[in-house]
Amino acid sequence: MSDFSKPSFAQLIEANRRSIQRVVDFDCLKDRLLNMDFTAQNTELNSEILDDTVLFSNWVNQKLAVYDARYGIGGYNEHRTIYSRSAHFDTGEEPRRLHLGVDIWAPAGTTVYNFHDAVVHSFANNNRFGDYGATIILTYEIESIQFNVLYGHLSLSSLESLAEGQFIPAATAFASLGVKEENGYWPPHLHFQVIQDMENLKGDYPGVCKYSEREKYLANCPDPNIIFQSTFIT
Repeated sequence: MSDFSKPSFAQLIEANRRSIQRVVDFDCLKDRLLNMDFTAQNTELNSEILDDTVLFSNWVNQKLAVYDARYGIGGYNEHRTIYSRSAHFDTGEEPRRLHLGVDIWAPAGTTVYNFHDAVVHSFANNNRFGDYGATIILTYEIESIQFNVLYGHLSLSSLESLAEGQFIPAATAFASLGVKEENGYWPPHLHFQVIQDMENLKGDYPGVCKYSEREKYLANCPDPNIIFQSTFIT
């Protein structure tokens, strides 16, 4: 298929909506989502909270409880101040602050399902403060179009018995969310990022970019929210 006739990522997923499965458990009749803002507009998140993962986790949990929400969600194309908590995002003259995936904030141990047939591209324990921690990247092919999804902040047990090229059927429970010691010292959550070109990387890909490189990275990492429509909407 030529680039001229190639559908956009959103068009591809929409055309194959019936084959897209859940990413996490969700009952749309009783469960609620909370859109979470981690930009400078959220003045509740001061440096004291951000510098202490336990306090940060407590803040997330309290927000979910107040709004009676099962999950917090959001973050794609969001310019986030929270990355100031880690030197991992401050290399070079311009810090990285623009988030390239969607986050689902939920308790450690929350099950993660594969939304479509895939094979394991690669996996790694990106074990640095502020990084992904346990990470799995799956490769998908729909209508002969390939793309990848990075699942970050997982439990270390999620990496056990994996092999590159391993087939993981749709609807398989293949991972779970990690505790802070396994997920890069973040409040438990899933980082879910679509990546069209892995650029020869394995087990890792930037989930946050410099604002000056926004156009390049957003083109390679399209909005994943179209996938979550199957998870959270019937």
